[in-house]
Amino acid sequence: MKFKKRIKKIWYDSGVLFFRLFFKLFYKVCIYGKENVPGQGPVLFVCNHQSYFDPILCGITVGRELHYLARNTLFNNRIMDWLLHSVNVIPIRRGEANLSAMKKVIGKLKSGCGVCLFPEATRSRDGKISVFKPGFGLLCRRSGACIIPVVIDGAFESWPRDRKLFSVWKKISVCYGESITVEQMGEMDNGELADRLTQTLRQIQKECRLKAGKEPYTYSFCQRIDSALEDEQD
Repeated sequence: MKFKKRIKKIWYDSGVLFFRLFFKLFYKVCIYGKENVPGQGPVLFVCNHQSYFDPILCGITVGRELHYLARNTLFNNRIMDWLLHSVNVIPIRRGEANLSAMKKVIGKLKSGCGVCLFPEATRSRDGKISVFKPGFGLLCRRSGACIIPVVIDGAFESWPRDRKLFSVWKKISVCYGESITVEQMGEMDNGELADRLTQTLRQIQKECRLKAGKEPYTYSFCQRIDSALEDEQD
């Protein structure tokens, strides 16, 4: 068992090195707020979702090994099933209670691991951050993990959901916000926590885009309704 874990760790670290080189060669990646990331202990990284690049970018910039959640339909063939499991991806069924996956995530957090989660549940249609779905607060309350908000911006321009191939030579920002502790979460219910994180990530995104010389996205009250309609159509 120890030998298998060691091989898996080497495989994971090799993937991190490969993609660090890939993004260094073909993109300009700027990292902000790295000092906010704990070097050890249970952490839930709550990230926006612009592109297939997002989990890779979080994994190569965070400085520690992560576990991820992804929809179970991605595991449908044998090759993808092996590949995703080999890089710490946990399958989850969308749109329904998935107690088995939740227990696995809580177990990883309790053991001191970092877990990366995308509460929008699907890639953005326009680069903007949709209203987060509540429920992830339970993972932190049960495990004692803090939350680190993460914003990736520029990945949408590189590989939007309506394009089969990615484009290169783009500027991408990865921004880590200040942590939200379990004690702070205790003052909010799951819906309030989801709303707070939605607004927090939108503010971080605005700051990222301004630093990159880009026009910030604009959000309105109607964005909540638009997000709900998109989810129904997805």
